[in-house]
Amino acid sequence: MTRRTDAHPELARPDVQAPFFSTWRVGTPERQRQTVDVIARTWESRPWPADDLLGYHVYTGHDGSTLLHHSQWAGEQAYETFFKTHRQERVDEIDTAVPGIERLWLGRYRHYRSFTRKDGTAPVPGCVVIVDVEFEGPDPDRQRAWVDAVFEALESEPEQHPGAVSAHFHLSTDGTRVLNYAEWESAQAHIDALVAPGDGIGSGSDLWKRVQNWPGMTSGGGVSRYDHALGLVPR
Repeated sequence: MTRRTDAHPELARPDVQAPFFSTWRVGTPERQRQTVDVIARTWESRPWPADDLLGYHVYTGHDGSTLLHHSQWAGEQAYETFFKTHRQERVDEIDTAVPGIERLWLGRYRHYRSFTRKDGTAPVPGCVVIVDVEFEGPDPDRQRAWVDAVFEALESEPEQHPGAVSAHFHLSTDGTRVLNYAEWESAQAHIDALVAPGDGIGSGSDLWKRVQNWPGMTSGGGVSRYDHALGLVPR
């Protein structure tokens, strides 16, 4: 069976070998809430579709229009089986209840590295920030090297930004993108860190300039903030 949970997903769990991310555009805050409710009802009325689906989470965008979806799979083959046998009936029920949903993209990733706050505490995140970086052409070595450079820049900072909880870097399987799933205590904490004078996130240090001007980068990192709205796991 399917069970609802308020717990945020564990992004670095080793049994998740195929993390997927996708976004939908639904248009308004009211339709965001309506779609989340319909997703919950659709999934909870059916058996959990696969042992290798370890969790499915939905987030509402602070833009009032989008939903982020994150599913945690033990392997891609399990997703392919789900796609062929169980996905369409769920999509049809959701689209009937909320017509006009735009499904913008689906990305397949692998977790690479995680960064957690230095004081060892783990508060419940109040905001999830997605940073999406794109490169020109597939190059897995470049993906890893760029993330390693981000870690070097982060670790060079004398103090962690207040409110930061963690950052989890994922590499797209096609070799062209990096997705950072970052957890913050609140959206305001993230906003304050972006605009902090002199030492804000991605400040003007040589290490951060290196990150920002990496060869082959075509997109410097779209930033979107979300609230965790729904967690579904096997009972």
